[in-house]
Amino acid sequence: MFAKILIANRGEIAIRIIRACRDLGIATVAVYSQADKTSMHVSMADQAICIGSAPASQSYLNISNIIAAAKNTGADAIHPGYGFLAENAYFAELCETNDIKFIGPKSNVIELMGDKVKARELVSSEGVPLVPGSAGAVESFARAAQIADAIGYPVMIKASAGGGGKGMRLAHSRNALEEALNMAKMEAKGAFGNDEVYIEKYIEEPRHIEFQILGDEFGNMIHLGERDCSLQRRNQKLLEEAPSCMLDAELREKMGATAVTAARAANYTSAGTIEFLVDRDKNYYFIEMNTRIQVEHPVTEMVTGIDIVKEQIRIAAGEKLSIAQSDVNVNGWAIECRINAEDPDRNFMPSPGQITEYWCPGGPGVRVDSSAYSGYTISPYYDSMIAKLIVWGRTRAEAIERMRRALLEFQVGNVQTTIPFHLQVLDNAFFQKGEVYTNFIQRRMGG
Repeated sequence: MFAKILIANRGEIAIRIIRACRDLGIATVAVYSQADKTSMHVSMADQAICIGSAPASQSYLNISNIIAAAKNTGADAIHPGYGFLAENAYFAELCETNDIKFIGPKSNVIELMGDKVKARELVSSEGVPLVPGSAGAVESFARAAQIADAIGYPVMIKASAGGGGKGMRLAHSRNALEEALNMAKMEAKGAFGNDEVYIEKYIEEPRHIEFQILGDEFGNMIHLGERDCSLQRRNQKLLEEAPSCMLDAELREKMGATAVTAARAANYTSAGTIEFLVDRDKNYYFIEMNTRIQVEHPVTEMVTGIDIVKEQIRIAAGEKLSIAQSDVNVNGWAIECRINAEDPDRNFMPSPGQITEYWCPGGPGVRVDSSAYSGYTISPYYDSMIAKLIVWGRTRAEAIERMRRALLEFQVGNVQTTIPFHLQVLDNAFFQKGEVYTNFIQRRMGG
């Protein structure tokens, strides 16, 4: 087991990793930007080192400074969390070169599965179903039009190196296709430095269902069931739940086996996520693999009782999985709401500033993952997340009621938050019936 882990991240995920390390008896090193000097993860870690000024490009994305911090503090491993460098193959490779264990998959696996075109080709060769679309990257409008005419409109154009909803454009007709193609390529180039795109058939009213994967270095691979991440705004997840009320036992078993097959195809080790779209007829299609811990991992932890971050660390340390597929049991229902410093009444405009009061909810079945406190300042430099509020109930109905109660208890002073929006979602009759899909907010909430 590692003696000391450096956490190359900030906020709630850094704290989450520190807690897992403490459970395992591992010392921790926090890195921080000048803007994060008073952040909670800095005070909670055993050591802390400043790695640059406020902009992420000069701190949390500064690979040379992070590697130097790990070497100077004697850290034998780096946990990247999510975002920032978590899916940066070059960073993972540099860790390997410097004899620092990267807590995640091998760099070549990150590179392979990070390229959406290559990932699709790989899993398709193993029989994993794909959304109908281009076999590879689309270079020209003429080729895009040919493919779109063959699979039928509407179509979705996606960045090959994409993620987080960037580099995605929807085209309902040939007339709209050229502009959508150009816009997707331009956005992909700006966001990822790579303007390669591919085309998929747009599935109307789809569910976004993802399966949590754990794989060790001895060939053991399991899944921990599914998460329903269908409630999104502009392809950004806002609320997640586990399990999904769309899946029955037969479909769950089938999709879980497919997820394991996809991960095995990549020789995957560590925690990861296989993501699917599921249409109204319960046909499911692979869309991508995330080679990192996910923001929404707590809902899976709540229903399985498995600490995913601790398992991820153990795998990286060369240990065998401590659980088999037969040990995984889903108990009850969990829901996560992302509480962001955004104003839902002003098109979710960011609301940075100092939090003047901060009261967290509690009680049975309530978990809050957060780095905020009274007096903490939400910085304009980083993600606007204040907290992740997760609840558990014996049934979905009980989880919804418990989440409503917890949201009403949650008090954040002086900044606008998404709490009122989440309360509206919970009160929506279609949500309560489980009729949720990725364009739910546009269709059912006028957003």
